[in-house]
Amino acid sequence: MSYAVKEAFLTLQGEGVQSGSRAVFLRFAGCNLWSGREQDRAEAQCNFCDTDFVGTDGEGGGKFADADALAAHVATLWGEKADKRLVVVTGGEPMLQLDKALIDVLHAHGFRVAVESNGTLPATPGIDWLCISPKGSTEVVQRRGDELKLVWPQPEIDPAALEEWDFRHFLVQPMDCADGKAAMDAAIALAMERPKWRLSLQAHKVVGLP
Repeated sequence: MSYAVKEAFLTLQGEGVQSGSRAVFLRFAGCNLWSGREQDRAEAQCNFCDTDFVGTDGEGGGKFADADALAAHVATLWGEKADKRLVVVTGGEPMLQLDKALIDVLHAHGFRVAVESNGTLPATPGIDWLCISPKGSTEVVQRRGDELKLVWPQPEIDPAALEEWDFRHFLVQPMDCADGKAAMDAAIALAMERPKWRLSLQAHKVVGLP
């Protein structure tokens, strides 16, 4: 299988439980909830996305012929250090491209494989850390994982219903939107009202990392 990658780079994980960890970010092109084109945003199932996942022209991006080529690219970006290798696979929607072959080769290079998905597609077997971030009125089929990250506010979502899902960590993150103060206040209020949820911030944006 070939892979279309928007961008891939070495950074620090900025969100969630693993925030602050050195990681290679591997962002696949494409999503099943939005075309990525601004003219389609209003009709998208996820219309608040803050990520460019269109094409393969980003830093470290491109088209890769097979799993070996892409995993070798990830390993080169990480460098010679062997300890605590972490790759964060995201998108767009990574489950459109992430397959068992790539996970196996990344494991062979010594990486733990973390994935951030919208949950509308089943998770590929072999993932080491699975973060699901539900979007609006979509049907989430992947209701089990390590980390549930709720971007807030989303009026279509009932946090109480999500609490029945099988996750180790429940995080609420303010939506990156025009009224950021209101989103922050809403996220704080949710964490205060429902103690199962912890506040998560986009630390990479605070410190100026990609």
